[in-house]
Amino acid sequence: MLAATLGIRGHRNPIMCKQDKLVRSLPKRTRLGRRRKPKFLAVDFYCGAGGTTRGLIDAGGYVIAGLDKQESCRKTYVSNNGNECGDRSYPSFLAFDLFPASDTHPNGQQADALDELHPLIEEHRGRYPNIPLMFTICAPCQPFTNLSKAGIGKERTVERLRDRGLLAHTCRFIKRFDPDILLSENVAGITDPRYGGIWEDFKTRLAELNYTVSTVRVCASQLGIPQFRKRSIMGAIRRSNVSRHGIELPDKDDSAPYLTVGDVLGKLPSLEAGGRDPKIPNHIARNLSPLNRKRISFAKPGASNSYLRSTPDGDLSPPCHRRVREKLNVNCFTDVYTRMSPDRPSPTITTRCHSITNGRFGHPDVTQLRGISMREAARLQSFRDDYRFYPINQLDPVAKMIGNAVPPQMAKFYARHLLFAFEGFKTSSTTPHE
Repeated sequence: MLAATLGIRGHRNPIMCKQDKLVRSLPKRTRLGRRRKPKFLAVDFYCGAGGTTRGLIDAGGYVIAGLDKQESCRKTYVSNNGNECGDRSYPSFLAFDLFPASDTHPNGQQADALDELHPLIEEHRGRYPNIPLMFTICAPCQPFTNLSKAGIGKERTVERLRDRGLLAHTCRFIKRFDPDILLSENVAGITDPRYGGIWEDFKTRLAELNYTVSTVRVCASQLGIPQFRKRSIMGAIRRSNVSRHGIELPDKDDSAPYLTVGDVLGKLPSLEAGGRDPKIPNHIARNLSPLNRKRISFAKPGASNSYLRSTPDGDLSPPCHRRVREKLNVNCFTDVYTRMSPDRPSPTITTRCHSITNGRFGHPDVTQLRGISMREAARLQSFRDDYRFYPINQLDPVAKMIGNAVPPQMAKFYARHLLFAFEGFKTSSTTPHE
């Protein structure tokens, strides 16, 4: 491991220096009772702020490292995800661009990431022999969604097109380290043929690497998460560790409660637009202009924004909406300037979930003239209240982290399911036949 952490001329690798400095600043983690053996080891690719990692730890896993090129996620990722088994250490955050370096993308750092990850995996495999290794691969979803495409520049468009290849490029890590279990999550739309069969191609590549693969489309509301968030899930287990019946991913958790917005937001303290609770981390709401405050004051929970056309103060529809209505005789963007329904799961929490001008993100309580807070958004994503997003009192970077995250409950459910399938085969293959 020493060689990997040393850079040129004997200096410490700056990535590991940042990690060490952050870990030293965190509270020391005490070992409670007897040290538990991990149920599995894991590496989380495209980890972001750590939603998947949190779910893996809650499922009994030990996360060795998370990889993501966004250095801004480091503090949030590491500080919230101390392992709860084994030596109870913090996972490493490896800030790398996972594309290979090329003439068209000279900043690719795939080779560096492979070299940095190798000693970490070998060390932990040696420390915990016979424990399965799981890779989670939740590549950025923006290249496969229709949201937020308007107004992005040429450079960002090129970047999104390139990012469609991230799943394929991850196969090099799979070949190198031969994990026992794989879990991948992305937007439901990734299966659309317009994206060139990327999802099916990844499935085929895994089959060629001797994995048995299963895919499913799921709504988060069926997994005990209070959100209508539709996703494509892919799970794979090394073929030598799967029975002839294969594996089948479920599309719902029959044991999970069906939660609504009201179930999870009702007990948080009230806020004003632009307000911040001094005791609850990330319970901060975006400020509103006087006009938008007036608009949301007339909105009813769960209703469309048709109310804007006939308020006591006249037609408060945005001018652009009026022009579309007059020209095409249709209503557009009917969810903006609206409130969530307390009796239903929320809509998909996006990176703009703090803005009532970007979707149905108004608070369901009509006495609160504001959008949802970042703490409320995190709850709707199934994050615990002690999960702190940094910078703690900022909106845009935190909303981006929360909106891009895999709900921890979703990761926990599918990690447990795949582990059960893996362990079921191992148990049956070592049990004497009658």
